[in-house]
Amino acid sequence: MEKILLVTFIFITSLGFAQEHVNTKNGYAAEGYDVVSYFSNVAKKGDEKYSTTFQGVKYKFSSKKNLDIFKSDPIQYIPQYGGFCAYAVAVKNEKVGVNPKTFQVVDGKLYLFYNSWGVNTLDKWNEEDPEDLMLKAESNWNSIVKKGS
Repeated sequence: MEKILLVTFIFITSLGFAQEHVNTKNGYAAEGYDVVSYFSNVAKKGDEKYSTTFQGVKYKFSSKKNLDIFKSDPIQYIPQYGGFCAYAVAVKNEKVGVNPKTFQVVDGKLYLFYNSWGVNTLDKWNEEDPEDLMLKAESNWNSIVKKGS
């Protein structure tokens, strides 16, 4: 009985952790865009009829095929830094919303960026040193998660 309670506690705690550190604007990760479609270099809106929940976070997909692909290996498709702007995490050490149409897939990882009011952080990311920015973002993201902010 104690093991069941411990497993339940860990599961519930991990759900809260996942939700707290994921950009779920509009109720879904990637603002309801199909995270699998990004890996074909296309930003497609998801459809509620092709949706699922993984680690307490809801995802939408543009097709049953993409939903099934996600279900087979969800970790591979989850946006980096909780789906917050990769540039803002690297440079400002902050969680900033994104434009889900502004993205980049590098080494099999999905990065989302802010793009509004004449500021395209994907352009800034690529103009600077993306490898250095990734290192900074990784370090900053770890501190953001630890702080719980």
